[in-house]
Amino acid sequence: MTVYDPEHHFLAQLGMYDVEVPEDADLAMALPVHGRVTNPRGGLQGGLIATLIDVTAGRAALAAAGESRGVPTSDMHIRFLSAVTVGPAVAVARVLRNGRTQIVLEVEVRDEGRNVLAATCTLAFSVVESRPGQDERARIFKRAGYS
Repeated sequence: MTVYDPEHHFLAQLGMYDVEVPEDADLAMALPVHGRVTNPRGGLQGGLIATLIDVTAGRAALAAAGESRGVPTSDMHIRFLSAVTVGPAVAVARVLRNGRTQIVLEVEVRDEGRNVLAATCTLAFSVVESRPGQDERARIFKRAGYS
């Protein structure tokens, strides 16, 4: 079994961080834009935008699901609208439906430096009971700064 090490996990290397959550939202995170994460045209790599969306929505879904539950992503549909060239990229997640077996969210990503909507996304997460040992992984994840 691989040991989870939050300090060396790739998410820690990306520099994502929490930002102020708008009143009508459930969670917001940001990802800085710099030369190591941009494509040849100077825009934030699309896969990293997807990662920012998935992490932000996943954390919001995990909070909505409650204790002793996991929330694996079951569906994700992203619409890329504009490049994120200045940054940071800010993802704002809103829970649309918190059901017994599924949680559905929407996420908007903005290029804060240009005040432009860069992407929208709808996601679904399955709600599953945590397996033994998974609760400890969640505590470690919280200690790494992603509560």
